[in-house]
Amino acid sequence: MKKIKKPGIKSLVILILLMTGVNLPLTLQAQTHKVPVPVELFFGDQQLSFEMVVNKQFAPESRLGFFSVATFSAKYNDLTNVEITIPAHLYYTFWKGLSVTGGGSVNSVVGFSPYTGFQHIFASRQILAVTVASLYLNTENDFEIFGLYEYKPPINEKWSFYSRLQFIYNTSLKEGNHNRSYLYLRAGVKRESIMFGLGANLDQYGPFKTFEDNYGLFVRYNLD
Repeated sequence: MKKIKKPGIKSLVILILLMTGVNLPLTLQAQTHKVPVPVELFFGDQQLSFEMVVNKQFAPESRLGFFSVATFSAKYNDLTNVEITIPAHLYYTFWKGLSVTGGGSVNSVVGFSPYTGFQHIFASRQILAVTVASLYLNTENDFEIFGLYEYKPPINEKWSFYSRLQFIYNTSLKEGNHNRSYLYLRAGVKRESIMFGLGANLDQYGPFKTFEDNYGLFVRYNLD
């Protein structure tokens, strides 16, 4: 397994941009077409984790948009050894939620890598489904599948059940080795913009699939 490096300046700069809501050309959106930016803290028994999801269109009816899932995690007993991953891409929707993508990923292990691929998004009041398949343009020709699936059926007029399954599987097509994978599970309740409950982060690293598990409580909030 590769040793996790300290995050570089570029990683921190991009993370700050994402935390401000990516207020660049995306601010051209109409005020009546706001898409929330979910941010989450996960208090596990081994690590503290943070996640933010940004999905913005350049205009209400635009086919061009921006998507990113920024994650950060650190062990309680070693806050100097952190893991940061920030994939970010532009997408162009050409048919019923199906898009072509192009962008790059910054992480604290291998630095920056550009990628291209396809994305599909389906969203309703109760269901969110995001699937991204990416081919990295690096020397290892990494291939990655990302999935984020939420189900939020109502319990009563004020409360809803909240659940999420999120995963990544990244492998080197050139070397045939596993690079990185995870499965994140959440189950709890939702009221207006806040969600909370129980969670599990199951991670695997490197060609030997070194396993790390983390169980605890999560709090998620949708920023307007």
